[in-house]
Amino acid sequence: MWPWGHLAVGYLLYSLAVRLRERRPPTGPAAIAVAFGTQFPDLVDKPLAWTFGVLPNGRSLAHSLLVATLVVAVVAVVFRRWNRGRVATAFAVGYLSHLFGDALSPLASGDVSALAFLAWPLAPPIEYATEQSFAAHLGELALDAVVSVEFALGVAVFGLWVVDGAPGLRIVAAAPRWVGRKLSA
Repeated sequence: MWPWGHLAVGYLLYSLAVRLRERRPPTGPAAIAVAFGTQFPDLVDKPLAWTFGVLPNGRSLAHSLLVATLVVAVVAVVFRRWNRGRVATAFAVGYLSHLFGDALSPLASGDVSALAFLAWPLAPPIEYATEQSFAAHLGELALDAVVSVEFALGVAVFGLWVVDGAPGLRIVAAAPRWVGRKLSA
C-alpha cells in the first residue's frame, strides 16, 4: 500500500470510530497522531533497510506485530500520563491500520507466507522481487487498479477530513512559527 492509501484507511477508521463513539470529529492532535501512525512503520523500516542496510527489508522491524505492540504500549503509557489518551489511541489506530493495509494484498491472494513480516524476527525476513530502494519502488508505481482505488479512497477521505473541519491543519500551519520562536529564544 502506498502512503496515501495508508493515510486514507487510518484516518477513515479513526474518524468513523470517533464519530460513532463520541458524536464528534477527531481533534487536531489526534488527527496528527493518526496520520503519523499510518506512516510510522515505513518511516522506520524503509530508511533503515534501503538507505542504511541495517534491516533485512522495508517490512521488518516496525512492521512486526511484536514491535507494534511494544511501541503502542509505550506511546499509551507516555501519552496517558500527559492526559492525552485520545492521541495515543489515534496513533495506535494509524499504526495498526498500516499493518492491516500491508497484510491485505497477501490475505486477498491467499499468500500466507507473505505475512511473515508480521512475525519478524520470529519468522525469517521475506525476499522481495523488487530491489530494496526508494527509486526502484517509485519506478514500479503505475496507475493500476490498486493504485487507482487507493487514490480514489484518498480523495474521498480528504473530503471527510474537510467535513471534519480539517483537524490538525492549524497546528501544522502554526508549527514553523512556534519552532522559529523556540530557536530564536
